[in-house]
Amino acid sequence: MTGATAARDAASDWEAVRGATDIQFGPLAPAKPLPPGQAPEWLQALGRLLEAIFAPLGRLLGMSWPLFSNILIVLAVLLTLFVLWRLFGPAMEGWRRRSREAAPEAWVPAEAEALALLEDADRLARDGRFAEATHLLLRRSVAQIREARPDWLHPASTAREIADLPALPASGREAFAAIAARVERSRFALRDLGAEDWAAAREAYARFTRIELRA
Repeated sequence: MTGATAARDAASDWEAVRGATDIQFGPLAPAKPLPPGQAPEWLQALGRLLEAIFAPLGRLLGMSWPLFSNILIVLAVLLTLFVLWRLFGPAMEGWRRRSREAAPEAWVPAEAEALALLEDADRLARDGRFAEATHLLLRRSVAQIREARPDWLHPASTAREIADLPALPASGREAFAAIAARVERSRFALRDLGAEDWAAAREAYARFTRIELRA
C-alpha cells in the first residue's frame, strides 16, 4: 500500500516538473544562419551610426556613402598602422641597434702587418718562387688570425675551414679560399705555381686587408 502511494506521488511530481514552462526538456532549435551577405545586428548598428555621422561629409565631397565608407576603412587601417609603429617602432629600432652592437666586428689584419707580409712574399716572388710566396701568405695569415683571435681556431683547423669563418668579411673568406686552393695545388697536386697564380693570391689578400697594391 505504501509502495503504491509512493509511486503515485512520484508520478505526480514528475508530471508537475514536466509541466513547468520555465524548464527546457527538448533540444534547442538550431540558430538560424544569417542570410548570405548580411552582417550581424551589432555591426549593422555600427554601420548605421557611422553613416549618420560621416555620410553628410561624404556628400559634401561629392561621394556616395559606400565609396566614402571604403575610404574611411582605408584611413582607419593606415591610422592603426601608424599608431602601432609609433608605439612599437622605437622598441624595435632599439632591439636592432643592440643586435648590431652585439654582433662581432669583422676582423681584418693591421695594415702594418699586412704590408710587411706582402713585402716578404713579394721578395720571394721576384726570384720566381711563386709557390713559396703564396704559401708564406697563407701561413702568416693563419698566424695573424691565431694571434688576434685564438678562439676562432683549433690545432686541426684547415685553410678551407678558415675560409668559411663567419667572423671574417666576405673579402677575407674569398682571399683564404683563393690562396688555399693554390697552395693545395702546389703541395698536393705537385703543380708549380706561376706568376698569374701569385698575382691572383696577392690581389685577393690586398682586397681582404684593404691596402693598395704597388706594382
